[in-house]
Amino acid sequence: MYGQVAAPKASKAAEALVAEAPSPRARRTGLLGRVPTPYWLLAPAAVFLAVFFVWPMIQALILAFQAEDGSLTSAHFQRMVNDTYFWPAVKYTLLLIVCIVPLQMVLALAMSLLLQTGLRGTSLFLYAWSIPLAISDLAAGIVWLAIFTDRGYLNSILASLGLSETGFPFLSYEHPVSLFLAVVVAETWRATSLVMVILVAGVQVIPKDYGEAAEVFGATFWQRLRYVTLPLLRPSLQVALILRTILAFQVFAVVIALAGRNLPVLVGEAYYWYGSYSNPNVAAAYALLILVFSLLNTGIYLRALRVRDEQVGL
Repeated sequence: MYGQVAAPKASKAAEALVAEAPSPRARRTGLLGRVPTPYWLLAPAAVFLAVFFVWPMIQALILAFQAEDGSLTSAHFQRMVNDTYFWPAVKYTLLLIVCIVPLQMVLALAMSLLLQTGLRGTSLFLYAWSIPLAISDLAAGIVWLAIFTDRGYLNSILASLGLSETGFPFLSYEHPVSLFLAVVVAETWRATSLVMVILVAGVQVIPKDYGEAAEVFGATFWQRLRYVTLPLLRPSLQVALILRTILAFQVFAVVIALAGRNLPVLVGEAYYWYGSYSNPNVAAAYALLILVFSLLNTGIYLRALRVRDEQVGL
């Protein structure tokens, strides 16, 4: 009789344990559920960066220091530095950055402040100024090539106004100043809209109460810009400067379309060494040099435009 009573109790206990045990699918879901949601959201971007940035960077590092027999060498860097076009490429790349980046920051800041005035037609300006975002680098270079070439639109206008009979060779190697200025104009037009979008987003999160309070106390427009807008816009300025400077080190298509090799730049030399000279090792050395320059500039910007937590949390 005792055994007959104990058996049903044991079977019920076993059934309860089986019921409480999670299924294989539930166990898998439980393991996945332990990973915080932000990590799942960041996972696609992390995979993309690992595949298309980290791995190519490691390959470039290996190519830059690897000799034909597999040993380590610095011969590729020596060959890069001794190249005829190396120092002109460094000079023109740095000159383009010094001329283009400040000009774009000033123009983008003026455009973003104009858009915040709420005047009639500002939305039309926003759409017009954003057009270059949809145009590739090479297409932008070809557009400005049609403007600056010997029989381009600009020389046609000068001839029709009687200011020039034969036109001015803006893109001739005999006139390096006009060639350089043509690249500056084309690159400024192409990439200013990117900086504008960043600064517009930053200006929009600044509370209007700050500017209105400063205006009540008699602050002029320039005083409000200097002591209110620019300090609060520092996080956006930091992002825009870092992003734009890194992209300026990579300027290539516009220069190739307008100047060819008459205006050498670092990325252009890396392209020539890889494609025309079939030497990926020296091309990788150029790529690492561009990476070092970009990291140095990023560190300088992060140090000079240090942003406090309360500024980010406006």
